[in-house]
Amino acid sequence: MKDISMFSIKYISLIVLLLSSILIKAQNIEQNQKPNVIFILVDDLGYGDLSCYGQEKFETPEIDRLATEGIRFTQHYSGSTVCAPSRCALMTGKHTGKGLVNKNYPGDFPLPNNTPTVARVFKEKGYSTALIGKWGLGNPTNSGSPINQGFDYFYGYHSQMQAHRHYPKYLWKNNEKIYLEGNKNKNRKQHSQSLFTKQAKIFIKRNATKPFFLHITYAVPHADLDAEKDWLSKFDGKYPEKLFRNKFSGYRTMKNPRATFAAMISQMDSDVGEINQLLKELGIDKNTLLIFTSDNGAHAEGGADPEFFNSTGGLRGIKRDLYEGGIRVPFIAKWPDKIDANTKSDCITAFWDFMPTVCEILNVPVTEGMNGISYLPSLLGKPQDNTKQVFYWEFKNKQALRQGDWKILKINNKIELYDLSNDAYEKNNLAKKYPDIIKRLISLMENEDVN
Repeated sequence: MKDISMFSIKYISLIVLLLSSILIKAQNIEQNQKPNVIFILVDDLGYGDLSCYGQEKFETPEIDRLATEGIRFTQHYSGSTVCAPSRCALMTGKHTGKGLVNKNYPGDFPLPNNTPTVARVFKEKGYSTALIGKWGLGNPTNSGSPINQGFDYFYGYHSQMQAHRHYPKYLWKNNEKIYLEGNKNKNRKQHSQSLFTKQAKIFIKRNATKPFFLHITYAVPHADLDAEKDWLSKFDGKYPEKLFRNKFSGYRTMKNPRATFAAMISQMDSDVGEINQLLKELGIDKNTLLIFTSDNGAHAEGGADPEFFNSTGGLRGIKRDLYEGGIRVPFIAKWPDKIDANTKSDCITAFWDFMPTVCEILNVPVTEGMNGISYLPSLLGKPQDNTKQVFYWEFKNKQALRQGDWKILKINNKIELYDLSNDAYEKNNLAKKYPDIIKRLISLMENEDVN
């Protein structure tokens, strides 16, 4: 009996061990099936600054490839018409009427402690999280540091003002200042664009076997206009250059601003291609949702010439405007076997929809108080009607609201109304013709403006 009992105990122990092993493997498989998410956000890229959106002065073949491998949205909106509030909307799921940041602040306005952010949603589901690039929503001395807002790792610019220099003297690694060899005394050897791509690839390789959220926030093509020599040489003498008088203080420009602008975007395009290729080489591209967009519309700073390049794609206005050219941005998403290749969506979406979309992907409840709705159905090619959704922006003395095809603007208390289905370029102000629509949209606007 004793021998039988000992045998039974050993047998049962072996079964338990085998079952535990199977359970661990099952858990690992389930863990690995969680989709990785890479969100690439560039700075001041206009709606027409990519060749897949109509750019004719230079080409963006790698981002065009993303579009052919995935889906291209034609009516996607940034969170604001300038950097910080746009990024806040993306991170928190709240538009500028109800969010924490509605303008750029000197020194940057820090996100408070315990702010519900996209990074926190991922981290709570067991993801590794990283932000590489420009932040602008806090620094190591306050609650707004990325490390305090759900990111495990940060490498880049804390401050928006520092991000005006593409050859910085230092960058931040988490909350540590890292001085860059060769960038002192105007030697200009390390361009932040290359450094960010290098760090992004390192993070992807280190986390290829577990779920991760990587937010890459390139600082190009924001002014200063400044490109690496090898990239600038590709456009040397290609464009007729003209002398620009810079009305914005604090921005420097290269000798040939048009060539520099094209070189910056071309390098960024190549780097996006490197990220896309790395996912394929590691065999994780089919389990990775890769998104590319811009934080606001085209800019005209430091010598940038949106008119020459048709950077708005013909849309009215640029950065700091709430016309379409200031807030409508490129948006491309790729997710093999989930998103049909070479497709297009005209669904109206915005930055504050990213948080609800992430929540639906991860099967978690949407945090209370969000303004957006998930655009996952549109990503997956399913019908989605967002015409009842309210889209709202405010910036200084300007407000704008879109619902369906109607868009209303209030600029210095002057009302403008446009039917975007017939007038995407906002040339025909219909405010006097439709007083009832004005009344309804003003009421919606007052409901959204709670700051």
